[in-house]
Amino acid sequence: MSDIDALANKLIPHYSRFNVGDRLLFTGHSHQAWPDVAREGQTEYFDVCARDVDNKWETAFEKTEILRDYLRDFYDDPDGFYCREESTHILFVSWMSSLDLKNKPKIISTDGEFHSLFRQLHRLEEEGLEFVQVPVQPDDTFAERIIGEMDDRTSAVMLSRVYFETSLINTHLTEIAAAAREKGIPVLIDDYHGTNVVPLSIREAGLEDCFILIGGYKYLQWGESNCFLRFPKDCDYRPAITGWFAAFSSLDNPRNDDPVVYDDGDQRFASGTYDPSSQFRAAKVVEFFREMELTPQVLREQYKAQVALLREEFTSKDFSPSLIRLTHEEPLDLNGGFLSLTSPKAREIRAALMENGVFTDARGEILRFGPAPYITTDQIRMAMHKLEHVIRNLD
Repeated sequence: MSDIDALANKLIPHYSRFNVGDRLLFTGHSHQAWPDVAREGQTEYFDVCARDVDNKWETAFEKTEILRDYLRDFYDDPDGFYCREESTHILFVSWMSSLDLKNKPKIISTDGEFHSLFRQLHRLEEEGLEFVQVPVQPDDTFAERIIGEMDDRTSAVMLSRVYFETSLINTHLTEIAAAAREKGIPVLIDDYHGTNVVPLSIREAGLEDCFILIGGYKYLQWGESNCFLRFPKDCDYRPAITGWFAAFSSLDNPRNDDPVVYDDGDQRFASGTYDPSSQFRAAKVVEFFREMELTPQVLREQYKAQVALLREEFTSKDFSPSLIRLTHEEPLDLNGGFLSLTSPKAREIRAALMENGVFTDARGEILRFGPAPYITTDQIRMAMHKLEHVIRNLD
C-alpha cells in the first residue's frame, strides 16, 4: 500500500457524511470535506445557546482560542496575535483602513492575487489609489522588481505565499520583507493556499512583523466564517473601519470624546457580533486533526505525493498542449496543494468533468485539481481517466 493510501484509508471512515470514499472530490483547494465530528460541533453550539443564552459567549471565545493556538503552532508563532472574522475581506478592509493612504497612496501587489484582493484594490484605484501590479514572472527577478517599486509614497506591499492560479510557492517573502522593513513599509501576505499545506516558521523566515491573512474554508477543513489576520504583538494600528468587538474589554467605560480605543489583544481588527457556530465546528476539526496526527509535515508529504501522482497521470495521457497542458513544470517542492492545468476550454472541461462526477474548478484558462488528505491513488487515477475521456470528446 502506498503512503498516500495508508493515510487516506485511515481518514475515509471519519468523513462518512461527505462520502469521500465514493466521490471524486478534487476541489480541495477550494472547499474540503469536513470530518463527521464537525457536525457534533454544530450541535454542541445549539445546546450551549439553549443552556447559556447570552452567557454562551464565554464558551464561544474559548473555541476561537483553540483555533488561534492551532495557527500559532502551525506558524511557529507563539507571540503572534490572530484576529478572527467571517472573511478575509473584512479583515483586509479593516487593515487597509489603518494605512495612511492620503499621504502614501501607493500599494504594491502582483498580477497573481486572488479576486477579493484584486477587486478591492482595483476599485480603490478608481478612487485615486495607485495600484501597482508587479508580474510574478520571471521569478528570478521578482523580488528585485517588487523592491524596486518601494518608495516613500508606498503604504504597503501585498502578495501571496502560494499563488491561487498556478499553485507555485512564492520563495521571496523573506527578502521582500527585509527590504520593506528597512523602508518602514508593512507587508501583508495572503496565505489562504499555504496554511496546512506548506509549513512555515514565521520566526525562521524573518516574518515576525508581517501581517498574514488565513482562511479556514480550504485546507484547514474549518468551513466558512473562520478567517484570521495574524499581526505582531507590538502592532498599534488604529483601523478607521472598526467594530465594537475591537474594544470588547472597555465596553463598560463611559463614552467620551477621547480618541477611540482598541483592545491590546487579538481583536484589534474585529468588527461586531457574529455567529460563533463555525468556531464550535472548527474546534472539533482541530481536535480530530491532532488525534489523527495530521502534523504540518504529514500533510505536506501527502499533498506532494498526491500532486506528483496527478502530474504523472496527466503527463502519461499525452494530451495536445494546444488543448490542455501543465501550467508549469517546476519541481514539486515549489508547488502547493493542487495541480494547475491551462486550457482555452478550461470552463467547458470543468463542466464536462462535473457531468462525469468529478469535482474540479476553473478560473479563466486555469483548471485546478485539488486533492485532500483523504483522496486515494485509485481516485486520482480515475479522475485523470475521466479527464482523458472528456478531452477526447472535445477533439
